[in-house]
Amino acid sequence: MDGGANYNPRTVEEVFRDFKGRRAGMIKALTTDVDEFYQQCDPEKENLCLYGFPNELWEVNLPAEEVPPELPEPALGINFARDGMQEKDWLSLVAVHSDAWLLAVAFYFGARFGFDKADRKRLFNMINDLPTIFEVVTGTAKKQVKEKSSVSNHSSNKSKSNSKVVPQQQQPQQRGSESQGKYSKTPQKDEDEGLEEEEEDEHGETLCGACGENYASDEFWICCDICEKWFHGKCVKITPARAEHIKQYKCPSCSNKRSRP
Repeated sequence: MDGGANYNPRTVEEVFRDFKGRRAGMIKALTTDVDEFYQQCDPEKENLCLYGFPNELWEVNLPAEEVPPELPEPALGINFARDGMQEKDWLSLVAVHSDAWLLAVAFYFGARFGFDKADRKRLFNMINDLPTIFEVVTGTAKKQVKEKSSVSNHSSNKSKSNSKVVPQQQQPQQRGSESQGKYSKTPQKDEDEGLEEEEEDEHGETLCGACGENYASDEFWICCDICEKWFHGKCVKITPARAEHIKQYKCPSCSNKRSRP
């Protein structure tokens, strides 16, 4: 069993690469290789664990014998619950514990090689950009269209753009010199500080009405003129270029409501 005893990633990028490899292996076990994984988790055997390796392989095996182990150990005895619950619920439970193990391994490396606060934050942000194994296994990752958003929940609020799409005649005056377009841009650094604070208050906790993710400064957003909910452009398939030609935007939900008799 290659538990990582001879593999020690030392930088944030190396630890993240290690995380992605192990994650890919465990996702295979719980999705494409699920029949083989199910068979290997025999409840008649001893405490078994699901391991993921940096080379994107997976293995069901007994826990390490040494105490403490070289790496944190996955959840013990996943095989015992296999026949006591529905298969999808069992797989979801294993997925949750697998997510917890991946984080434990990543931050074990971070602690061992002295990552400071900035490195730990950067590592978590990189990890947080990926859907969890649980989200992949249960199918919620597809619904959320989660690619690059929740990294900057708090740290980038001050630089968030104000890309609400509204009819030209309804553009708020306080949006500044960009009011000629369908959506306004990020305020310039030399603009009034009060405007930045206003934007921070307005968008700090803004969530996408489609995927539920936070507002991010590097993404295009659009606001429904009916329900006034915000959406990632990619979630509702609206590009900035297309938005320029929209006089009044209706989100998919409001469009469906209006079309019903």
